[in-house]
Amino acid sequence: MIGRQVILTNRPFTLEELHAFMKEHWDVNECGEFILGRPTKASVEEYILLPATPRFMTIVFPRSAESRLSKENKIVLSTAETPAGALEGLAQTIPTGHLITGIVQMKSLRSSEKERKGPAEEILQIYTKYMRQILAENGYLK
Repeated sequence: MIGRQVILTNRPFTLEELHAFMKEHWDVNECGEFILGRPTKASVEEYILLPATPRFMTIVFPRSAESRLSKENKIVLSTAETPAGALEGLAQTIPTGHLITGIVQMKSLRSSEKERKGPAEEILQIYTKYMRQILAENGYLK
């Protein structure tokens, strides 16, 4: 699925354990810095946040087979809008009543969609490949 990658693990991780694992094994020179936080103020839970593009970020979070949300232990990497990207998308949905303005808004939305399916997706794939590599090196892949 575009915008979401799943890595099956042989053990469950909590978000704090995954964050600590990444602090220890993530090469910030190679793949950049990350933080623990909420993508937006309205987000229900915290994630590990990695930069992607101006409008999008990659969020990383674990799911345990013991939870009701998952049947297997896994790490999920997904594309999410940055707060600025979410605000931009919301502003574009406001009806204006002007045909020209509506056309400009639609072009911007397509541009955002191209960014999500292009550069943001490419970065997600790079992060996924690297996460899979460091999990494998430490014996955590299923």
